[in-house]
Amino acid sequence: MTIRRVVPDIRSDDLEGSRSFYGLLGFVEVMNLGWAMTLASPSNPTAQLTLMGEDATAAVQPDVSVEVDDVDSVYAAVVAAGAEIVYPLQDEQWGVRRFFVRDPNGRVVNVVGHL
Repeated sequence: MTIRRVVPDIRSDDLEGSRSFYGLLGFVEVMNLGWAMTLASPSNPTAQLTLMGEDATAAVQPDVSVEVDDVDSVYAAVVAAGAEIVYPLQDEQWGVRRFFVRDPNGRVVNVVGHL
């Protein structure tokens, strides 16, 4: 398995205000779904953060996203290990395959791969 990137997910009730604030630190918008917005460093595109309102399909919001090259094998491994699946593995309409799992600290991890 290859980890492609790790992105903190920041809950926000004011996506535009948050985008403006992180813009002061040099981040620019690279993706906007209306309820989730990813910002990245122009000089280091894998330095990213995601601002999130309510998730479009899941009942919970993740604390961190981990993009992997084979989300199905990661899903099988965490299920086999007995980890708590918070949101089942599925394809989303915006072009990702993902699931949420709870880590030992109670944090929700969005494990995602692009379709």
